Amino acid sequence: MGPIAVMSYPTDKIRNVVLVGHSGSGKTTLAEAVLVKAGAIERGGRVDEGTSVLDNEPEEIRRRLSLTLSMAPFEWQAPDGLTYKINLIDTPGYADFVDEVDAALDVADLAVVVVSAVDGVELQTELLWRKVAERGMPRMIFVNKQDRERADFDGVLAQLRAVFGAAVLALELPLGEAAALHGLADVLAEEALEYSPGHPRRVDALPQDIVDREHDAHMALVEEIVAGDDEQLGHYLAGDELSVADLERTLAREVCECKAFPLLVGSAATGVGVDRLADFICELAPSPLDRAVGVFAAEQMIPVSADALGSSLAYVFKTVADPFVGQLSLFKVLSGTITADDRLVNGRTGGDERLRTLFTLRGKEQAPMAKLSAGDIGGVSKLADSRAGDTLAPKGLPVSMPVNDRLVPQFGVAITPRTQADDDKLGSALNKLLAEDPSLRLDHVAETGQTILRGFGEMHVAVAIERLARKFGAYVDTGEVCVAYRETIASTAEAAGKVKKQTGGHGQYAVANLRVAPLLRGAGFEFTDSIVGGALPRTFISAVQKGVEEAMLRGGLYGFPVVDVHVDCFDGKFHSVDSSEMAFRSAAAQGLKDALAAAGVSVLEPISLVTVTVPSLFEGEVMTDIVARRGRVQGTDLGPYGQHLIHALVPASELMRYAVELRSMTAGRGQFSVQHDHYDTLPAHLVKKAVEASQRTTGHSSKEMSTK
Repeated sequence: MGPIAVMSYPTDKIRNVVLVGHSGSGKTTLAEAVLVKAGAIERGGRVDEGTSVLDNEPEEIRRRLSLTLSMAPFEWQAPDGLTYKINLIDTPGYADFVDEVDAALDVADLAVVVVSAVDGVELQTELLWRKVAERGMPRMIFVNKQDRERADFDGVLAQLRAVFGAAVLALELPLGEAAALHGLADVLAEEALEYSPGHPRRVDALPQDIVDREHDAHMALVEEIVAGDDEQLGHYLAGDELSVADLERTLAREVCECKAFPLLVGSAATGVGVDRLADFICELAPSPLDRAVGVFAAEQMIPVSADALGSSLAYVFKTVADPFVGQLSLFKVLSGTITADDRLVNGRTGGDERLRTLFTLRGKEQAPMAKLSAGDIGGVSKLADSRAGDTLAPKGLPVSMPVNDRLVPQFGVAITPRTQADDDKLGSALNKLLAEDPSLRLDHVAETGQTILRGFGEMHVAVAIERLARKFGAYVDTGEVCVAYRETIASTAEAAGKVKKQTGGHGQYAVANLRVAPLLRGAGFEFTDSIVGGALPRTFISAVQKGVEEAMLRGGLYGFPVVDVHVDCFDGKFHSVDSSEMAFRSAAAQGLKDALAAAGVSVLEPISLVTVTVPSLFEGEVMTDIVARRGRVQGTDLGPYGQHLIHALVPASELMRYAVELRSMTAGRGQFSVQHDHYDTLPAHLVKKAVEASQRTTGHSSKEMSTK
């Protein structure tokens, strides 16, 4: 591997670019192919062989899949003779790890959407394009794998224009397809670019069989470009010759304004077109100077330009836990120039942070940096208390970045430490894990006593548990998530709780007469006493209330917490010597149990309000499935992209694996959100099943996903 560029580049010569696309489109291979062309690494690795420079985590190597964002900075001399620094960010294409894409989009100025020439526009391609568009971020497209069998450039181009619109402008055409791919036709310059293994790219005349097609493409492209510039349009209509440089300047402005989306083509595996991608990133992509960032200061949104002479301001977008170095924080310099040993203040905590050693990161390789100018991306180790999403600014200038809407993880497993040693480590280990991957969520459910780790899918959670063990030495077993069932009474009843024990010395004596009655759903618990004539001292009445509350939390006849009950202590007996608060607490608990048995109980189940977003093609199937889950559809709406939003009330017990099952049902196109709505009566025929499930999940943990 070659050395990382350690020069500090001026802001206008910096390009921050994120690669996005469906899993398997070849983003990581493309990133490494560009690094090879730039001389940054000697040769690119292979993801499917586990030799990739960027996919270097053990979990990625084992799965042959990108799971986290990776930095791939390099220097590139563009056709204008100037040298640029390109901070290339490779991102996962698998849906479970979309939060890594969000983190990269927070700091990028251009998205290169990578599409397979074989598979065309796939699901994640559409979803990620939409995500990038919502941020107003400029885009380019690279049609990869043009060297593969069944590659179909024309078909993919037509599909891209059908899905993303006529603003998709092909700047290149392939010369040959599949194994016969040997070069590209430059549509603007109307010349051929020939590639031979081991030789630099050479310019040649266009092959005769593509001249007419290329010329038609050239005329259409020129018309699209000049249509956005009145002056150039006038020259064009007057018959004046427009230079390639002039057209590219106009195109660069249209790219920055998201009015044009240039399309390039090539093969990361053979290197065809890879250098052209780097050229066009330098020529067409906006620099950080072209895109002001909005930050909150004194509760007002203000624009911040990437001014190297301005106040130092940095945004932390990713933290990485290194077992040897500690926490590494990746950040973008939004303003000013940051140098080693600078001191800045965390806008969230107000704490002082010293940026001891700055570095730039490529894969796992670090190189120290003396300073980073506005717009550049770098890293720092061992910050005291900064995490992804934090801003660092001079003292007295607290600012924060706006938070973009992100999906909430819904798939969860209950985790338990495997040994006492693991228990001792688990709290600290989970904090570090969540700092590294903020898209994970940890829930401590008091009613069930479970700790639940939630992610975007089975793989997301499984990878997190593997990292928990490998990086932080905390091993856990996993089990099913227990549904927080409750119990309530069905009618009014009375019972007398009694404690009578004499074992020598002071005995235990207490009698508490209780009357129970149902409350409205959601009312909780009410306690009164209607004792007259001083039958019980006030201190013992308070003990009765405590005993009832404790018994309700421990569970009723089925072992679930008791709710929505009014309890009245209307009589009782005590002994001047043998009675105690403890005795009355025990008597109250027994009295409540007997009263519940007399009144009869109902099991209550949590009902969730679910909003499912699906294309119209799957609406009927999803609604039928909701009904099969004992759900009740409340209505439907039309989403901003033509999707259907289905609103339904569904029992929580029917949603335990819905994140996985909805994805399968809708070919990955369905998304949903959940929030607790209310409790309702569980049908009698399901009570036994609920009790067995509760005993199973709280009695032991499955080791199906446990770390080894």
